[in-house]
Amino acid sequence: MRAVVTRVNSASVTIDGEVQAMIGKGLLVLLGVHREDTEKEASKIADKICGLRIFEDENGKMNLSPDKVQAEMIIVSQFTLFADCRSRRPGFSYAARPETAIPLYEQVVRECRERGFSVQTGVFAAEMMVDSQNDGPVTILLDTNEL
Repeated sequence: MRAVVTRVNSASVTIDGEVQAMIGKGLLVLLGVHREDTEKEASKIADKICGLRIFEDENGKMNLSPDKVQAEMIIVSQFTLFADCRSRRPGFSYAARPETAIPLYEQVVRECRERGFSVQTGVFAAEMMVDSQNDGPVTILLDTNEL
C-alpha cells in the first residue's frame, strides 16, 4: 500500500458539486492499494498513519502524533499511486481491482476510527474534487514495502 499523508489546516472532498467530506486541522490521506496487498499491509499503514509524529509541539518541533492534537482525517482512495509511468501514458495494472481494493481501503478507515479518530472519506471510484490548505507544507510518502 502507498499513502500520501499531508498535514492540513483544512480539507474537503466534493462530488458532483456536493461536499462529501470536510475537516479542519488534521491529515489528508491519499491511499493506494497494490494488487498484492493484504490485510497485513492495511493494518501496517493504518498504524503508521495514526502514529506519525508530524504535528508541532510547543517548541515548534514535529513531535506530536495526530491523537495529541485531536487531528481529523480524510482518507481518499487513489489508485493512481500505483501508476506505471515507464511510458508517457501511465498504466495501472499494479493497482488492486475494486474487489480487493475496497475491503482493504475500508479496513484502513475502520482501523483509524477504532483508534478514536474522526475519519471522513471520499467515495470509491467517484470523480472527486479534493481541496486542501496544506500546513507547512508537510507531506509524507508511505509505502508498506519500506515500513
